[in-house]
Amino acid sequence: MTLLVTGGAGFIGANFVLDWIAATGEPVVTLDKLTYAGNLANLAALEGDARHAFVRGDIGDGEAVAALLARHRPRAIVHFAAESHVDRSIHGPGDFIQTNVVGTFRLLEAARAHWESLAGGERDAFRFLHVSTDEVYGSLGEADPAFTERTAYAPNSPYSASKAGSDHLVRAWHHTYGLPVLTTNCSNNYGPFQFPEKLVPLMIANALEGRPLPVYGDGRQVRDWLYVGDHCAAIRAVLAGGRPGEVYNVGGSAERRNLEVVHALCDALQALRPREGGYRGLVRFVADRPGHDRRYAIDATKIRAELGWAPAETFESGLARTVRWYLANEAWVAQVRSGEYRRWIETHYGERK
Repeated sequence: MTLLVTGGAGFIGANFVLDWIAATGEPVVTLDKLTYAGNLANLAALEGDARHAFVRGDIGDGEAVAALLARHRPRAIVHFAAESHVDRSIHGPGDFIQTNVVGTFRLLEAARAHWESLAGGERDAFRFLHVSTDEVYGSLGEADPAFTERTAYAPNSPYSASKAGSDHLVRAWHHTYGLPVLTTNCSNNYGPFQFPEKLVPLMIANALEGRPLPVYGDGRQVRDWLYVGDHCAAIRAVLAGGRPGEVYNVGGSAERRNLEVVHALCDALQALRPREGGYRGLVRFVADRPGHDRRYAIDATKIRAELGWAPAETFESGLARTVRWYLANEAWVAQVRSGEYRRWIETHYGERK
């Protein structure tokens, strides 16, 4: 009984691996290419643990993935590996097509061959769980109903288009070949180990250094915020009881404007590490992202009704946990913010002053 987790050294993947082993004790093989956002330090708590094996590799290397599946014979694959930052996709869309579309295709083909090699109960029990995003559904107006699993796809960025492509491939491999797949589309995650180019960790890190807090446009874009631990619990529920071929939307029921999120972070930091004059004065509005979607919102009725999942954290409790984690792990933040990351941030936001 083994799980293969792709992208397990990244933000959500690492949280999932840590939570999975803590909750179930079932062994995990983590496959990760260790690009800029993959960090073995995220899995340091499992060093020397016989229940975890790490393999550095690329989901796009079909032969290597096939060999890994033959060696470990996992009962399920949980597929997190992806390029995931909208801003990076605008600057360099090719990597997103290669990893998210071509990489997922190659992984699906290796998974199909592995599944077809299984017999009896092992074959019946096998699952391929694909982790995706609410961004594939496009943008909502202020009064529009939230995304459901039946919302038509309308991706607006190279990132979301590449994830939409991977979602369609997963669906097709189920309907054409019978591969028992599950897909989850989640809202904006936040929590420990998030690479600090994303909004929450970027604001925390910049605030602690007294640097500007860059907010796109008017800051009134709306996102549904989901604590990463709740997301991991949802994936466990879908893997355990989801119906093959089905899609499950996962959201935190916590819609907030970006500026509200930044102000909440400033206030949480002020309570835990006071700064003369507070942190809100560091907010700086910068030129908006090209094609910036205005609002995302998730209707999580299906996963609640079918699988009994609901988020355990409110936005306020999850944000407080997140801020405390970053304050307690400043060495981790300093390590990941060095070198290539800092050069990219300075170039990207420097253009938007």
